[in-house]
Amino acid sequence: MDISVVVPLYNEVESLPELTSWISRVMDENKFTYEVLLVDDGSNDGSWDMICKLHQQNALIKGIKFRRNYGKSAALNTGFEAAKGNVVITMDADLQDSPGEIPELYRRITEEKFDLISGWKAKRYDPLSKTIPTRLFNAATRSMSGIHNLHDFNCGLKAYRNTVVKNIEVYGEMHRYIPVLAKWAGFTKIGEQIVEHRARKYGKTKFGMSRFVNGFLDLLSIFFVGKFGKRPMHFFGSMGVLSFFIGLIMAIWILVEKQIHIANNEKYRDATDHPLFYIALVAIVVGFQLFLTGFVAELVSRNASERNNYQIEERL
Repeated sequence: MDISVVVPLYNEVESLPELTSWISRVMDENKFTYEVLLVDDGSNDGSWDMICKLHQQNALIKGIKFRRNYGKSAALNTGFEAAKGNVVITMDADLQDSPGEIPELYRRITEEKFDLISGWKAKRYDPLSKTIPTRLFNAATRSMSGIHNLHDFNCGLKAYRNTVVKNIEVYGEMHRYIPVLAKWAGFTKIGEQIVEHRARKYGKTKFGMSRFVNGFLDLLSIFFVGKFGKRPMHFFGSMGVLSFFIGLIMAIWILVEKQIHIANNEKYRDATDHPLFYIALVAIVVGFQLFLTGFVAELVSRNASERNNYQIEERL
């Protein structure tokens, strides 16, 4: 099969007939073999009934229904597990992504051998309250991830080689950072394509301002787990040793200063009367606790079943 189109959705009953018809038309025009996976994330507006109707009309349109709303990441991860196409295309169900982009995305994956192509909606039809925070988060993600050639990490329109989606896990609200997850999994040939952004035709957006706070926390999680997930002692241990020695140096300095005053018959104050003494004490205790945290995390990591689960691309 050439293409699997994965569409996560929540309460998008009005847009589904037009979207699936558009996708099918593009596929037929380009003679692709395909499937459309509509993942219903616990909709309560009749979306599932519409998916069942569309499936009866076209068996290539398939549906997966969650019992309740789990979020876009869960819907994408489930769609990735079910996808059978050599190339997997993701898009939103609100008709703001154009299926007309699919042929070029497919060509770049198959001919230019990209692992992942992320869309970039250079011209957006969103309010400033959404576009400005999005630009800030994209800038932060570029800086922390080292993927400097992407302008929009959270664009719903993306194309992947099948092996990419089978080797990453999307959870929480990590759908915003799938290119980062792919990079940490060893898929480094990541490209970008300018795509059309259409104004929303039906309904309203399902994402509030909380997505920016959650998105930043998820970015920190990805950065930490990707860099230190298999070696937590390198992070906690180094921070702990640094804090411990800073506190120790301050404590030694206080004692040396006191001895110098005594030797010169000068007035001095007890170490416990020195404000720096308590800062040193806190630094030593915190350093010791961080080191122990790293030690415990290392023990947990060493006993994890996936500790030696590495991404192997080929064997001879």
